[in-house]
Amino acid sequence: MRTALLLSTAFACIALQGCGPKAFTNGEYNDPNKVELLDDKFNEADMQQMADKIVNSILKCPDIVESRGRPTIAVSKVQNRTEEYPDLDSLTEMIRTNLTKARKVRFIDRGARAEIDEEVEYGTTGRQSRESAKKHGKQLGVDYLLTGALATNVQQVANDKLIYYKLTMNLTNTDTSAIDCTEDVQVRKKFRKKSLGLF
Repeated sequence: MRTALLLSTAFACIALQGCGPKAFTNGEYNDPNKVELLDDKFNEADMQQMADKIVNSILKCPDIVESRGRPTIAVSKVQNRTEEYPDLDSLTEMIRTNLTKARKVRFIDRGARAEIDEEVEYGTTGRQSRESAKKHGKQLGVDYLLTGALATNVQQVANDKLIYYKLTMNLTNTDTSAIDCTEDVQVRKKFRKKSLGLF
């Protein structure tokens, strides 16, 4: 009887320990380009695939290739048409960074305009040298707006789940309002639900 009681107590302690709070203590660096699907959410691998295809498409767009000089682009917010909360700002930053490195286009930082205006105004106070002070009237106009939307479709039957993402990005000409370049990127992932035991 005493042995059975001790075994029951030991089993209960082990079970409680398994259900208690856990902490991530042992870590290591991992390759950010390695695809690891830990859950069924939008992840960095999806983002990388989409960004790469959009960048390649824009660099091959005839209106960009045949343009004189480097067209200027302003990024608009990508619409989220999914039920998730993907980091679409990081997606557009990845696209902008890779396009800028290619040296075929230039980007206008619309978010920094107010701060830039402050710096130009400060230059008129006489505190900066006339040679280095910036002047109004030299900012570049925007040739294209980069806009887009991320949509998804989820299908689930029994333990199988299919997740489909579609990213559409457009380069809209600010002179004509015409969409000069457009691209769709599609990603589909399949997951199978597994039962999780106590151990």
